Formats: sequence, C-alpha cells, structure tokens
Amino acid sequence: MFALTWPIFIEMLLGMLMGNIDTFMLSHYSDQAVASVGVANQILFFINLMFNVVSAGTSIIIAQNLGAGREKSATEVASVAIVLNMLFGILVSGLLLGGGKFVFRLMNIPEELAPDATTYLLITGGFVFIEAVRLTLSTIIRSYGLTRLTMYVALGINVIHLGGNYAVLYGSFGAPFSGITGVAMSTVLSRLIGLVLLLILLRIKTDFTWKPRELRGATIRTHASALFKIGIPTAGESFFSTLAQICITSFIALLGTQALSAKIYAQNIGMFNNLFTISLALATEILIGRYVGAKLFDDAYRRGKIYVRAAAMLSAGSALLIALSSSFLISLFTNNEVIISQAMQLLWLAVLLESGRSGNLILINALRAAGDVKVPVYISVSSVWIVSVSLSYVLGVYFGFGMVGVYIAFIADEWIKTFLLRRRWKSRRWERIDLIGRDQVSGISPF
Repeated sequence: MFALTWPIFIEMLLGMLMGNIDTFMLSHYSDQAVASVGVANQILFFINLMFNVVSAGTSIIIAQNLGAGREKSATEVASVAIVLNMLFGILVSGLLLGGGKFVFRLMNIPEELAPDATTYLLITGGFVFIEAVRLTLSTIIRSYGLTRLTMYVALGINVIHLGGNYAVLYGSFGAPFSGITGVAMSTVLSRLIGLVLLLILLRIKTDFTWKPRELRGATIRTHASALFKIGIPTAGESFFSTLAQICITSFIALLGTQALSAKIYAQNIGMFNNLFTISLALATEILIGRYVGAKLFDDAYRRGKIYVRAAAMLSAGSALLIALSSSFLISLFTNNEVIISQAMQLLWLAVLLESGRSGNLILINALRAAGDVKVPVYISVSSVWIVSVSLSYVLGVYFGFGMVGVYIAFIADEWIKTFLLRRRWKSRRWERIDLIGRDQVSGISPF
C-alpha cells in the first residue's frame, strides 16, 4: 500500500507545485498574463474532467483483469482506452480551435484579457489530444502497480516545462517564441515528451503491445461499455461536486472578503494532507481491484476496512499537526489578525473534517474498484447538495455562524457520506457485480 501511495502523492504534489510556479513566473511577466492563462485553464480543467470518463474506468478494469490473471484482456482494455481518449481528444481539439473565441465571449471575459487567453487556449487546446492520451497512459501504468514510473515521468515533464517557461519568459537560449505563446508551446512540448516517455515505459515494463488493428468490433464494444459504465458516473460525480463547491463559494462571498480569504488560506495549507488522502484512495482502488478480479472477496473486504481506519488516523494526525502549527503557517501569508483568527478556527475544525473525508474517499474508491459505481455516486452527490450546500447557507449565512457554520456543514457532509458508504461496503453487495466475467476465475493470486 505504501509502495503504491507515496509515488502517487509525489506525482500529484509536483503537479500542484508546478501550477503555483507557473503563476509565480507569469506574475513577473505581467499580471494580465496570469489572469489570461488562469481563465483559459478553467476551460481546460473541465475538459480534463471529460477525459476522466475513460481514464476512471481504465484503472479499475485493468486492475480486475490483472487480478484475474487475464493479461491479454488487460492489454485490450488499455488499447481501447487509448483509442477512445485519442479520438475524443482530437474532437475536442477541433472544437476548441473552431470555437475558442466564442467561449470567451459567452464568459464575458474582459477585452484586455481576451487576446492572450485566446492565444493560450488555441495552442494548448489545439493539442489537447496529447494530454488526453498522456493521462490515459499514466492511468494504465499505475494500474499495473508501476506508480514510481509515472512519478519519474511527472518529474521530468515539470522540469522540461519549467525550463521552457524560463526560456520564453526571460529570453534565454534564443527561444523562437516568447510571452503567452511561448508558455503555451512549452506546455505542449513537455506534455508531448511525457507522452513519448510513457509509451516507451509501457512497452518495456508491461506486457502491453500496441495492436489496435487486431481488436474486433465485439471486443471494442465490450470493453468500451465497461469503461463507460464506471467512467460516466465517476465523471458526473466530479462535475456535480465541483458545481456544489462553486455554489458554496458564492455563499462564502456573502460573508465578506476576510471570510473568503480565511477559507482559501486554510484550504491551501491543508492541501498537502488532502493530496495524501487522495493518493491513498487511488492506491486502494488498484489493490481492491486486483483482489476482486481474483474473486478473493474476503481479502478485499478486510483490506478495505483496514485502509479506511489507517487513512482516518493518518489524516486526523496530520491535520492535528497542521492545527497546532496554524498560527505560524497562516502568518506566512497574511498579518491580518481577523483572517488569522478565522483561519486558525477552520484548521482546528479540519481535524474532524479530514478524518471524515478520508473514510469517504477510501470507501468510494474501494466500491468503485469492485464495480459498485452508481449507488456511491448517488450517495456522494445527494449528500453534497442536501447537506453541504444547504447547511452551508443555513448555518453560515442565515444563522450567522460564518465560516465556522460552513465548516460544520462540510464535516456533517463528509461523515454522513462515510457512514452510508461504510454500510454499503459492509453489505458486500459489490461481490455480485461482475465487470469482466469473473465466473471463469478461481481465486488465484492477484499479484
């Protein structure tokens, strides 16, 4: 579990830090450049959510097939996933090239930002199919348990991107592009190199062979159906959860700038803890998928419970350390005493929040790995809107508890989801869901 988790954590951390470094480097170029790229990245973020429709199912189907000893089927699933996301990426690239300017008009982007934002979107969006395939390859390699390889590639991509940004923003090495155009080209180039590296590693380190012409129509339909059966609900959950957070942010804005700032500071400081929990959840998905694929349901059930307890203790412990250091950490960002006081309260409440959230994330990924997708999504989406959104307004705005009320709503949402998902896991109904034809498998070793 640990061997799978820490490389995923480092890979995600690198992605987060690179986003911050991007913003920092662009801020020295111009504030307008920061805003323009930020606006374009909002669109690209939602596009990446759509690519996850295929990627989310890929990890689980491959893990189950490998657990069942079906390396050939795992390879077929990988091939179908690559083709689907490549075709989808090409379609999206075409739409962005043709309608990028129209999207910004719909968003009422200020005129001074539109040219740079359009330039960045047309270049990165025009080659977004590269990112679609790269994300799919990274998911496939992680499904084989080779999380260190994807971490090393992520590190290489970030170094190349950082060097490219430096060259185009500060005029080094005679770069042929500069400014926003150069940053966009740097992004595309680093992603392309990452894609090539992942293809090479996939071929060398696994049994994967790229032979899409050998796939029959029936095989493609079977694997695509299984991928979409998991991917569509998973992407839907991400979409509605993101929409709920936007709604809650609008409530927090009613509380004033200081409340919003306190929430942002507390959220950013606690991000490292949240990344570790997500990494644990992704590792859980790989391991549980292997056990379920091998029909070792007792082992899967027992390990699922162990992972939930371990994640809750680790998350609560790290959140407690952050809370104990909260005064120092927040003072690094601001000297406003009101904001510091509010953010400290939120970081102490985060001890309860993170322990509940960890259980929710582990369980929903464990259930998803077992093929139980729809019910957990219904639980998650219903809870976030009925509990988190509604209570945030009632407690935070209507009754005037401010950000403390909003965080109480967050805590209630996470613990209710964890309780309901735990009942679903304990019911063991997921054992009857068969994504890959497990009836032909007989409890072989999944590793």
